[in-house]
Amino acid sequence: MAQKFRKIGVLTSGGDAPGMNAALRSVTLAALSRGVEVVGVMKGYTGLISGELVDLTPDKVANITVNSGTVLYSDRCLEFATEEGMAKAVETCRKNNIDGIVAIGGDGTFRGATDLTRHGVPCIGIPATIDNDITSTDYTLGFDTAMNTVMDMADNLKDTHESHARCAVIEVMGRDAGYIALEAGIAVGAVAIAIPELPFDADAAIARIKAKRAAGARGFIVLVSEGLGGAFGEELTKRIEAETGVESRFARLAHIVRGGKPTLRDRFTAARMGDAAVDALLDGKSNLVICEKDGKIISRDIEYALVLDRMYKKKLKDGDLDKFSAEDVENMKKECEITLDAIKDLYAIANELA
Repeated sequence: MAQKFRKIGVLTSGGDAPGMNAALRSVTLAALSRGVEVVGVMKGYTGLISGELVDLTPDKVANITVNSGTVLYSDRCLEFATEEGMAKAVETCRKNNIDGIVAIGGDGTFRGATDLTRHGVPCIGIPATIDNDITSTDYTLGFDTAMNTVMDMADNLKDTHESHARCAVIEVMGRDAGYIALEAGIAVGAVAIAIPELPFDADAAIARIKAKRAAGARGFIVLVSEGLGGAFGEELTKRIEAETGVESRFARLAHIVRGGKPTLRDRFTAARMGDAAVDALLDGKSNLVICEKDGKIISRDIEYALVLDRMYKKKLKDGDLDKFSAEDVENMKKECEITLDAIKDLYAIANELA
């Protein structure tokens, strides 16, 4: 029989992402509509350790959807990874009658959620990261807004570089994933896109720029993912100018990509995921992450999701696969192949359109 929930907590952790506040609103209103109290945990797991809580009501979340960032704030909490820190977090839940937690964030957030679950506090995760780099879900909150921000900035740069016949090499966030660079690059008509998942042919990109300039083109945009390393974009900029004769400039958009009002997709997906998270928690489920797969909202085991993610990123640790069946491992491998194949297809489109 499912546990009777009186009060749940909700927190945001890790890097902020547009749509976190929309998810917070959804969780709050979904729980309250079911007669369950909601408290917000300030500053992620840090606030859970220190007991920084705020009661959430419809009025308090009424107008937060439009805001980027997170009104609950965020923090990266090293203490939470210790047994002492975990014990304090569990005690906060016990003292304040918190029966479960909805944790909004990325893979680090989910590792914390699964640790809490092991210590008796049921948790459900909601994926929110602009990088869209959680392999278990097709979509993470913040990704669409981030791409739109990059698109706007790249369009602005394209205008001035068209005027002066220059090439703009733009580095965008994404950690070890190239989704932002790839999809935004296609949208802005980039002449070349460099991402960490696939080899980048600089010679072909330079030849393309030369050919286009010879045909009369003036301004060029090149999108580069930060996952290629701190100096990659700057070195590419120098090489383009040296080998094409096209004056080139490097721009690192950095944390501006995290900002901006959440788009419809991020607000809408946050509403769906928040409602599903509350449903799962109140149904007595835990240690799950809410995912979007083929347009549907589903839930998946957090530990499976974490190991799948490490497999895709080639970061598996000794013993990671021991707890899973041979069928599970084979399914993970297939998912990794599908994910990489999708990137290859998009990259092929990008090169054709360039």
